[in-house]
Amino acid sequence: MTPEIDYRLAFELAPIGLVLSRNRTIIDCNQRVCEMFGVSKAHLIGQSFQLLYPSADEYERTGQRIVPILNAKGVYADDRVMKRVDGRLKGETFWCHVTGRALNRAAPHEAGIWTFEDMSERKPVKAELTAREREVAAQLMAGLTSKEIGKALGISHRTVEIHRVKLMRKYQASGAADLIQKLLRG
Repeated sequence: MTPEIDYRLAFELAPIGLVLSRNRTIIDCNQRVCEMFGVSKAHLIGQSFQLLYPSADEYERTGQRIVPILNAKGVYADDRVMKRVDGRLKGETFWCHVTGRALNRAAPHEAGIWTFEDMSERKPVKAELTAREREVAAQLMAGLTSKEIGKALGISHRTVEIHRVKLMRKYQASGAADLIQKLLRG
């Protein structure tokens, strides 16, 4: 006879951050999310995801960008820079792999389940980047072209190129391939 699985305990002790959301508000999360963002569960429950973003702008743009993908596929994933909320690392930014599933594709923000994986050990944030540079960097690491990034972010490919040049300067990269390597290493 197999023992009963305690799904609540499995949720709480999962090695990856798990969040249940409703209208971009955290309704439940596990211990790993609290450790990752340096904040208690009581502080996160009922809060907007905006609390975890480096800026309100990034929160808004990400929310707009993921809607069509969640509508079409029901699932969305990316690497993005997030922000520690409290503790000794308060305000520190870090790369995080985020994956989400909409429970209702027709209204993707209505309810969902999200995973958060802290990538800071393998990919530290080294250069000071603007919100848009972080978005372009994340898309470059995903292998998108300037035209694809422009379409995904709702900006022109020429604007993407400007941000790419700024990233190359900040990372002292000799070319596009070198930039992507340096972004991947941090």
